[in-house]
Amino acid sequence: MPLYLIWLVSVPSLEVLAHRIVWAVPFGALIISVRSQWRDVWTAMSSIRTLAYLLLAAAMIAINWIVYIWAVQNQNVFQASLGYYINPLIFVVIGMLFFNEGLRRLQQLAVLLAAIGVTILSVSGGEIPYISFTLAISFTIYSVIRKKIDVGAMPGLFIETVVLMPLALGWLIWTGLSGQSAFLAGGLDLKLLLVAAGPITVVPLLCFAIAARKLRMATIGFMQFLAPSLQFLIGWWYGEPLVLPYLLCFVFIWAAVIAFSTDALRANRRPKPEPTLV
Repeated sequence: MPLYLIWLVSVPSLEVLAHRIVWAVPFGALIISVRSQWRDVWTAMSSIRTLAYLLLAAAMIAINWIVYIWAVQNQNVFQASLGYYINPLIFVVIGMLFFNEGLRRLQQLAVLLAAIGVTILSVSGGEIPYISFTLAISFTIYSVIRKKIDVGAMPGLFIETVVLMPLALGWLIWTGLSGQSAFLAGGLDLKLLLVAAGPITVVPLLCFAIAARKLRMATIGFMQFLAPSLQFLIGWWYGEPLVLPYLLCFVFIWAAVIAFSTDALRANRRPKPEPTLV
């Protein structure tokens, strides 16, 4: 995704977001047809409560997407990477504060190390990582909402993009009529890249939904750190300056990742208690 957005650096962030939403709808509809999930879509849309939650989820994912697009296009890949590193740790804190879930020692250590890293960046770097916090918090809220409703990943994403589509389509029409559309002004290669926003949005989520049913939770938890690691490498490869405060911050974040992943592996290996027969 960062590479894709770097290739689209000439396209305004809002237009990229609009194309991502618009083209995700027909591609999502195709996937739902292939997987025979239209009944799940209609069931979700017929429930006012579920639809209300999905509207809020759509708002959160739209915020997440636009901030991420803007960050990558404006050479803030390290902040975007940091946001997705701390996201699993914020999940743990949210679980403790709102769902009465206790923190194990290694989880406490991971949260402490991450807090130290972010504090170093904020104090020594002279900036609070607003991008990172916005990405992490918006996606955490999105995930908590999706956890509360019984809707599959693909039907849920389809409904979210459908409710966002009028705004996105309206924006694209306005940019076209005002002569500001990069899509209309660009060549065939740019048009194909923007249309590709559909599958680039939908396919990773579909793959994750399938993987989540087949893999252990510890494996899934560890996988959450692969994307920000690749993002970090892309930022470094494209010459984004890795100043000392960022380097120190990431050292603590990586230590937190090690502690978090070790805890997840240990928890997964503990034998489950045998059921008691009464």
